[in-house]
Amino acid sequence: MFVKHPLIRPDSIEERDYQRALADICLRSSTLVVVPTGMGKTVVALLVIADVMLKGRGKVLFLAPTKPLVEQHSCFLRDHLLDRSITVLTGAVAPEEREAEWIQNDVIVSTPQVIANDLRTERITLRDVRLIIFDEAHRGVGNYSYVPIAEEYRSVNGLTMGMTASPGSSMAKIKEVCGNLDIDNIEVRSESDPDVARYVHDIHMDWVEVDVPPEMRRLADVLRKLFDRYVRSLIEMHLMTSARPASRRYLLEVQGAIQVKLRSGEKNGSYYRALSLIAMAIKVDHALEMVETQGLTALRNYLEKVKEDAASEEGSKASRAIVSSDEFEQLEQMMEGLHMEHPKISRVMGIVSHQINEKPDSRVLVFTQYRDTCDMVANYLSRIDGVSVSKLIGQSGRCGEKGLRQKEQIGVLDRFRQGEFNTLVATSVGEEGLDVANTDLVIFYEPVPSEIRSIQRRGRTGRSRAGQVIVLVTAGTRDEASLNASEKKERDMRKRLYSLKQQWDRESSKAKKDTVQKAAPKKGQNSLADFA
Repeated sequence: MFVKHPLIRPDSIEERDYQRALADICLRSSTLVVVPTGMGKTVVALLVIADVMLKGRGKVLFLAPTKPLVEQHSCFLRDHLLDRSITVLTGAVAPEEREAEWIQNDVIVSTPQVIANDLRTERITLRDVRLIIFDEAHRGVGNYSYVPIAEEYRSVNGLTMGMTASPGSSMAKIKEVCGNLDIDNIEVRSESDPDVARYVHDIHMDWVEVDVPPEMRRLADVLRKLFDRYVRSLIEMHLMTSARPASRRYLLEVQGAIQVKLRSGEKNGSYYRALSLIAMAIKVDHALEMVETQGLTALRNYLEKVKEDAASEEGSKASRAIVSSDEFEQLEQMMEGLHMEHPKISRVMGIVSHQINEKPDSRVLVFTQYRDTCDMVANYLSRIDGVSVSKLIGQSGRCGEKGLRQKEQIGVLDRFRQGEFNTLVATSVGEEGLDVANTDLVIFYEPVPSEIRSIQRRGRTGRSRAGQVIVLVTAGTRDEASLNASEKKERDMRKRLYSLKQQWDRESSKAKKDTVQKAAPKKGQNSLADFA
């Protein structure tokens, strides 16, 4: 059964009760829609847009954080929305042309930075906008461009819709998003809700544990010895305490506190020494992460960058101190005879090979945290018979290698959807919002501590058919901490969302009751009905 609407192309959108219910709620009040990735948030947006457009004149502004997402949403609307003009505004369009496009079109799909700039220069105004949709609404914090746009829109008193799979785990973050975007209602749906469950395809989760080989563990021990030396110096300076684990987060907190004191004019020569020690500790900690969770290629590449930094005139003191240490020399000697990779590589190769052999028409997506690991994994997977591989990486170039422009990212995704290759290795650019086809298998090369990123990665499968997610975890390393952190944050997010929803509903109900009581005639007074 398909959606029937005068402004929606016939027989193009499957009718789902929960999407219609969410759309009806969004039409009544400014709402944050929290729905798992793959459950059709964009369809809900289409239903809301169509109803708003049908009821009268005015524009709809559909905002998304990246150009590929903007292109994706505009293509979807052009495929399904009838009799209304749609345009795309990004930084690639000249300001004068944007001004004309704004005037001439009914639906504007844009990146927020462009709209914020055009509002600031008064090229456009929001007074004719009846609906703004904020995709990936969890970004609506701090100084992100969503915030000033929403502030400007307040005076228009129009309708707002926020969409996200994961707004954040803390109550403060969720409230900040809603407050910044002028949202007064939250609607949450999960795979277990009765009106959603029948549309959900099973996602089978597996956690595969691997061990650090003894040779790599010895490298980690040398790095940990150097790291502990730097931390011990900071403890002796009474800037850190041994009672708290010396995590990267703790180091950054101490760094921030010292910088605040220096900016306020506090003079203490030891602070500069401390900042240098913190920089050294953070660099060594990153190297430790490389050897424990990524592999020797990633470690070698990173240490080479530290050496290059130390050798350059503009290089940091921290890099020079690390390179001149006995531990660094020992590390290089130990690595000379090592020709091996992290056991995760063989596991990934085995998993992908099995998937493609069992189901040759499969689509496989492998997520990696780092670009070096992405390159390495893609290289190894390309050696497997039947596996054709491409990479999806960000725009920034480094070490002589160019990144992928947003247009190129869109091209990679299109070719993946069309089956030109069956395996895609992606960094974080593949996590947020992008439709990366009907993926049968998603592999996390490592767990990520963010619940938002974990949900987004997982949501790349199980969209139109059952899917599988495999998370590789290195035993006894920060992989385990990252996995536990993301799972806890996700549980907390769900609890807080439902709690906030209940709180809002109670306050809304009380406000309506108070309004009715104030409007009712006092004892002894006649109401208008008495004179009817």
